[in-house]
Amino acid sequence: MSAHRPPTDAATSARMSRQRRVGTKPEIALRKELHRRGARFFVDRAPLPGLRRRADIVFPRRKIAVYVDGCFWHSCPEHATFPKNNAEWWAEKLAGNVTRDRDTDARLRAAGWTVVRVWEHETADTAADQVLNALISEV
Repeated sequence: MSAHRPPTDAATSARMSRQRRVGTKPEIALRKELHRRGARFFVDRAPLPGLRRRADIVFPRRKIAVYVDGCFWHSCPEHATFPKNNAEWWAEKLAGNVTRDRDTDARLRAAGWTVVRVWEHETADTAADQVLNALISEV
């Protein structure tokens, strides 16, 4: 694979560049549900100094980092899709995302953090239950 080969055609590339990194609908729905239930948190924050990977929701005093993973970008076992155009590039890109996720989880856990990962297809109610369960168990 050539490192300089573009991932897709120009139209697809333009569409992908408009994808939100922060404030997606599933993230906002989860934040609203957590707030409704009384949880207070930080948004889009790097949990560890020097770690450029940002968590979607962070409870720094409790050392809990929450990630709302998109089904496409993080290869959801239920809903992952793999582009046919430039398939090799996309397979490597998506596999790299998953590898980075696991590395992030390991680094945070080694530093004493709890990592909560929810899929974008989960309801805000179900996702909030998972986050609040982590908060309760860290008391």
